[in-house]
Amino acid sequence: MRRLPALTHEDAAMATFAPAVVYSPDIEHRQPDEEDTIAELATVFTGMARTVAEHEGHAHRAVHAKGHALLKGRFQVLDGLPAELAQGLFAAAGTYNALVRLSSPPAEQLPDTVSTPRAMAVKLLDVPGARVEGGDEQHSQDFLMVNGPAFSTPGIQGFLRSAKLLASTTERMPRTKQVLSATLRGTEAVLEAVGGQSATLKALGGEPQHHPLGETFFTQVPFLYGPYMAKFSWVPVSPALLALTGQPLASTADTQREAIGAFFEHLDAPVEWELRVQLCRDLEQMPIEDASVVWPEALSPFVAVGRLVVGAQPAWSADAEAREDGLAFAPWHALAAHRPLGSLNRARRIVMAASRQFRAQFNRCPIHEPSGTVG
Repeated sequence: MRRLPALTHEDAAMATFAPAVVYSPDIEHRQPDEEDTIAELATVFTGMARTVAEHEGHAHRAVHAKGHALLKGRFQVLDGLPAELAQGLFAAAGTYNALVRLSSPPAEQLPDTVSTPRAMAVKLLDVPGARVEGGDEQHSQDFLMVNGPAFSTPGIQGFLRSAKLLASTTERMPRTKQVLSATLRGTEAVLEAVGGQSATLKALGGEPQHHPLGETFFTQVPFLYGPYMAKFSWVPVSPALLALTGQPLASTADTQREAIGAFFEHLDAPVEWELRVQLCRDLEQMPIEDASVVWPEALSPFVAVGRLVVGAQPAWSADAEAREDGLAFAPWHALAAHRPLGSLNRARRIVMAASRQFRAQFNRCPIHEPSGTVG
C-alpha cells in the first residue's frame, strides 16, 4: 500500500485549501429499499457465522474472524490542533488506554495461504462525552480500518452481492481457495507493477503476502468530525514499522500471527502509528454515500491528530485469544461527534449488532466491554 505523505497540522494551517464542508442531514441519501437490503445483509452475515459455528463448534465474528494479535497501547491526542481539527475526541490533548486487534476476513478461520486484506481495529477506552445515537455501549471510541483507501462497491447493493458470493463459499473448498489465492496474488503483483490495484482481486484472495505491520490502514467510509465530515487512517511512522512496508512473508497457515508475534517479542523500543484525518472539502469529488471513491489528497491531505504507542509484549496467546473472543470492535462504538455516515455505515450498525448477538448466544458468553485498565 502506498505511503501517505506526512503532513503536520502546522503544515496544513499554512497551506491553502477549501474550507471543510459542514454536515447537514440532506447530505446523506437513503435509498427506498435500504431497510430491506440491510435486513438481507444481516441475514446473510449471520448465516455465514452460523455455518462456521456449526462446522467448528464455536461462533466467530461474521467478518474479520481470524485474529492475528491483540495488543495493549496508549493513544495520545496531539496538543495545539487548529480549530478545524480540534473537534470531538480531538478538542483537547489527552491520553487513553487502547486495545489493538489485527485481523483478516472473512468469517472463516482460513489459513494465511488464502491471503485476504488486512485489518487494524483500535478501541480507545473510557472516552468521555456524548455518545452516538444507535450505539450499544457507553465507554469506547473504536476505529476500524483496512489496508485500502476505498471500498470495493459504492454502497450496500454491491455489498450485498459480494456478501452472497462470499456466503456461497463459506467453509467450502479450502484447498481450491489456497490455489486461487496464489494465482490471484500473482495477477495482483503484475497489476501493481504497472501502477494499478484491484480491490476485487484482493478481496477474493489476491492480497500480496506482505507484513501487516508495514501497512497503512483506512476507514474507507466517512464519519462526522464535529460539524464536519472526514475519513481516518492509521499510518506507521516508527522506523521499525516502516522497514516492514512491502516486506514479503512466507505463505504458511499462520504467517501473519507468527510475524507480528516475533516483532513485538524482540522489540527494543515502543513503536508508533499516527492517526490522520482527511476532511471533506468538496462533496462532488469527496462523496459521502459512494465509498468506492478515493478522496483526492490534493484537495484535502491527511493530517496527523494523534499517536498510538505500542511497546514490547506477547502479541498472541491462549489468554489473548480468549479475551479477544469476548470483545467487540464496532464503528458505532463512538462519540456523537464522530457518528458514522453513509449507507455502508448504517448497514454496519445493524449487521454487526446481529453478528455480536449470535456470537454471544451460540457461545453462551456475553460480549464484554473492557474498562480503561488493560493491564
